[in-house]
Amino acid sequence: LCRELSDLETQNEQMLAQMNQLKENEKSCQELLERYDFTEWEITEWSEQRAVFNFLYDSIELTVVFGPPIDGDVFGEDPSRKIVSLNFESFLDEEKAPPSSCLVQRLIFQFIESQGCWQEKCPTLYYLPQVLHDISLVVSRCKILGEEIEFLERWGGKFNLLKTDINDTKVKLLFSASTAFAKFELTLSLSANYPSASLPFTVQNQIGNIGEEEISAVLSNVPIGYHYLRRIVSLIHQNLLQDPR
Repeated sequence: LCRELSDLETQNEQMLAQMNQLKENEKSCQELLERYDFTEWEITEWSEQRAVFNFLYDSIELTVVFGPPIDGDVFGEDPSRKIVSLNFESFLDEEKAPPSSCLVQRLIFQFIESQGCWQEKCPTLYYLPQVLHDISLVVSRCKILGEEIEFLERWGGKFNLLKTDINDTKVKLLFSASTAFAKFELTLSLSANYPSASLPFTVQNQIGNIGEEEISAVLSNVPIGYHYLRRIVSLIHQNLLQDPR
């Protein structure tokens, strides 16, 4: 009897350990899903004629116009139902919005316009979820870029970053460090595929010897990906602008 009780306790402990492990696995999976959740859209209307989706704090609106409902489709959600048109509209007030928000908006619409005719990409309701996912992915990446620029505008001084300026889809970064006897402006050309590709750049030297060759050597050591811009600035500061002693 004692041996049976002991075996039962051992089994219970093993089951408890397995349950705890499963909970930990579930927690890890949930965190991963939240981290890579690219559902950046909200639906504001779904009627018999159309659906309206909002992105990026209601600053971008997508209107999808449906064709006639298919017989027997009570809710108008048959995957084979035709889509007549998809129209994107910006509601961002560029005169009042911060430059980083205007940049994000430009890059998103750069992606939208680069895709050509959206109705050809999405001829029926079947394709709509993929379209929403593709747009959400770009919106998510560009939104993070906007947050990076806001971070650099606020805390750039910690990286010897004197000024951050935005011109269309270019970001100009003015670095200055007396300890390294250097002052130069780095201009990075951004696109909607940020941060999945390296950034074209130019360097305008003002004081010292830091030019394109030195910047290129640093940028070659910055892997593309999450917070790419922030890591570029950090590594330039770390490798080129510290006290040479």
